[in-house]
Amino acid sequence: MASENNQISRREMVARLGVGVTGVAIAGAGTAVKAHAAADSTAAPLVNPDSKYPRPPYPEQSQPWPGLAGKMNPRPDHGETSYKGSGRLMGRKALITGGDSGMGRAAAIAYAREGADVAISYYPAEESDANEVVQLIKAEGRKAVPIPGDLREESYCTQLIAKVIDQLGGLDILVSNAGRQQQCEEITKLTTEAFDATMKTNIYAPFWIIRAAVPHLPPGSCIIATTSEQAYDPAANLYDYAQTKAATMNFVKSLAKQLGPKGIRVNGVAPGPIWTPLQVSGGATQEHLVHFGQDYPLGRAGQPAELAGIYVQLAANDGSYTTGNIYGAGGGKGQP
Repeated sequence: MASENNQISRREMVARLGVGVTGVAIAGAGTAVKAHAAADSTAAPLVNPDSKYPRPPYPEQSQPWPGLAGKMNPRPDHGETSYKGSGRLMGRKALITGGDSGMGRAAAIAYAREGADVAISYYPAEESDANEVVQLIKAEGRKAVPIPGDLREESYCTQLIAKVIDQLGGLDILVSNAGRQQQCEEITKLTTEAFDATMKTNIYAPFWIIRAAVPHLPPGSCIIATTSEQAYDPAANLYDYAQTKAATMNFVKSLAKQLGPKGIRVNGVAPGPIWTPLQVSGGATQEHLVHFGQDYPLGRAGQPAELAGIYVQLAANDGSYTTGNIYGAGGGKGQP
């Protein structure tokens, strides 16, 4: 039998156990605090969107249509060095029209870094920009398929899909992004030829391409169209362009209803004032160009890289309930 001095009451034992558990908890909490502090020390720093990119006034400049990003001052940021992927689109097969510059280029870079193979269409005069995109896609170990041509031609649009299917082995992301924008301050000076070119590029081409693509799109595929704030608040000198962007917004909502039962999602992206070759190749007056985005709450033009994540989200599997929607990136003016 244990001596009286060695005996421990039940109350004392519980008290000692409580102290032990509390000590372990405190030690664990201390470890958690240290781990949290370590994580904080490696977290990405906050970035002020007002000062993240160059602010106006921008240098006066002009280029012949369709313009090259490589010749712009300042040169646009498409995410060439900033976008970091995490495998969200691994194994996917994408076609991006207008993938040489602007939002199309930003989407192409992001898609490749998320694991997708990417085909881009572009106008032949944009070859130098397109070559840079091809090299960026290949640098990620992904397949790059450049397909130059004129979207105003139905035969090119139809053959475009056939070439993508053949060279990528399928298609499950279609980004209808290419667009023509030429400002004209008076309707009396807008020629039928110019009006027709805008309609062919911005309305007919997406129709021809989507019509050819749909039979090849499996359930889980998506179509993403680039519309614009111009669909909601049109500028006086973009009479024809603004109409086409309103039509784009509308076809997104219509096709989403039509293709939803097939498991194909359809969404749109509506940029505000974004620094792309559209602006320097006839899309804006010099006065507007110099002060581009200045009257927006963020006080500057946006950069294509700032929309890349939207195109990724709309293509990723975790966006599976998003269809028939328009995602805006408007610098604070709230369109859409």
